[in-house]
Amino acid sequence: QVQFVESGGGLVRPGESLKITCTGSGPPLESFHIGWFRQAPGKERERVSCISSGKPSKFYGESVKGRFTISRDDAKNTVYLQMNDLKPEDTAVYYCAVPGWVSNFGGNYDCRAPESYDWGQGTQVIVSS
Repeated sequence: QVQFVESGGGLVRPGESLKITCTGSGPPLESFHIGWFRQAPGKERERVSCISSGKPSKFYGESVKGRFTISRDDAKNTVYLQMNDLKPEDTAVYYCAVPGWVSNFGGNYDCRAPESYDWGQGTQVIVSS
């Protein structure tokens, strides 16, 4: 089973950028779809972005589309999330995981968070002036 460690979070001001990292251990990540998910205080967990294995397809949630970019470096067993033009509503703990469900049909790639999953520590992102 793949285990993940998220890092790179911090406190930034609105409009600034941050790149967070998801490093996997155990099986090589190259054959896995990987997703970034986030949870803000008092809110349900939200899917942010996912990337497929192989020739990557990518999914972005509507709230981050155009601002966030997901990428992967399988040689380093790592997935990144570049976050630009951050907004206070991006404040959350960010987690990575293998999605519980993916679909890649007709050029539309989609994903869902896994259920009954041990989410671990995540990495905290705070966007505040």
